[in-house]
Amino acid sequence: MNPKLEANKPDTPDLLLPSSFRDPSGFVFQHNGHIYRQVNYVYRENYQMLMDSGLYERLVRQKRLIPHEEVDGPVLDKKCAWKIIKPEQLEFISYPFEWCFSQLKDAALLTLDIQLTALEYGMTLKDASAYNIQFHKGRPMLIDTLSFEKYVEGKPWAAYRQFCQHFLAPLALMAKKDVELNKLLLAYIDGIPLALASKLLPRASWLNTGILMHLHLHAATQRKYSDLISSKSNNKQREPYVSKTGLIGILHSLRKTVEGLKWEPGSTEWADYYNITNYSEEAFDGKQRLVREFLEVAKPKRVWDLGANTGVFSRIAAGLETQVISFDVDPSAVEHNYRIVKEQKEENILPLIIDLTNPSPGLGWNGNERGSLFERGPADCALALALIHHMAISNNVPFEKIAEFFCRVCKYLIIEFVPKEDSQVQKLLNSRVDIFGNYYQTKFEEVFYRYFKIIRVEPIVDSNRTLYLMERHC
Repeated sequence: MNPKLEANKPDTPDLLLPSSFRDPSGFVFQHNGHIYRQVNYVYRENYQMLMDSGLYERLVRQKRLIPHEEVDGPVLDKKCAWKIIKPEQLEFISYPFEWCFSQLKDAALLTLDIQLTALEYGMTLKDASAYNIQFHKGRPMLIDTLSFEKYVEGKPWAAYRQFCQHFLAPLALMAKKDVELNKLLLAYIDGIPLALASKLLPRASWLNTGILMHLHLHAATQRKYSDLISSKSNNKQREPYVSKTGLIGILHSLRKTVEGLKWEPGSTEWADYYNITNYSEEAFDGKQRLVREFLEVAKPKRVWDLGANTGVFSRIAAGLETQVISFDVDPSAVEHNYRIVKEQKEENILPLIIDLTNPSPGLGWNGNERGSLFERGPADCALALALIHHMAISNNVPFEKIAEFFCRVCKYLIIEFVPKEDSQVQKLLNSRVDIFGNYYQTKFEEVFYRYFKIIRVEPIVDSNRTLYLMERHC
């Protein structure tokens, strides 16, 4: 035990994070609402090399690695603790299956660029998990400070297969087959198996040199190696020798392959929503004004914009210096939103793909290695604009269930009620029998009043819609 840490004798930390147990180099824990990382003695040499070589300083300066400070405590496991570091705190933890195409692509390119930079300093990434990347202040950043180890000449990149499963396979499937296939990452928390990706990709993908080498042939090599190991279980296979020059060549090939994968968001109902909505210009301006007024009353630090589309109202909240998580179910809308974030260099909006009728569950070991959407909340305030009719009518969710959901995810709620006579609701009812006898405004208020105090009710000018500001009871 480091004497400085022993002498400090801090309070017992609150919680070892469920996602941090696989790496003997150290782990992440929470104490008094702050996140810390314990660096164990076994990682001492690699950590010192990271810090002394200039690699850490360069990556932090480039905003590629989350910065940290070394502190005297608290300490979770005194038997193996060498250092405690306190990383810059993240606003929200998101997962690869919640990212749009460009977010996953940017995370992949960042991982490769960090690996190439690490080699310049005699180090390498020992893993390439997409979960080691988080979007912070508008850009992807590596958050696992303990991912680096000393590079050994001739040794192949240990994280090559993981990179292909976590990044290349889903990106290729999204670009070449269907953008919705990123949802496979929900089922495969350790990355999409290359053999599966190879089967799902169209035949034309075999003509792409990078995909052929790093995915199709890689998958075939894995199968061959697996068969060889099972038939000669007592014979250890020699690790192939890969020179540093050869490794850099492989990394540049991977980078060129990822860079070449393209996906353009098409015209969808949701991506084009603001162009086809029945709002007049006066109504839309009035709604924006009311949302801003309601946010100024609630004074939230963190806002969840649920059903954010391309982020018009997210940007109103962001303009009030709040951290905004901008959720939508449509990949095209989220892609558009993220591209705006990049273009305008916005630091406090994070667009994510979320289906509110089936939000991200707890995943991984013991069902909690990756926290559910609810475990990553609640928000200070949620925006639910032009949303309730989709939940109640498109998905047959009663007001009671909807109110319970919002009560669980936020303290303040800004919600828009869209009546049956609204053209958007009529459009939903055109293709189905109207079984929604309880869908009316007084019933909505009656049910929501059980969970929320209604602070303000304002009609949206030049429309039949109403905007509410509510505060959760207790």
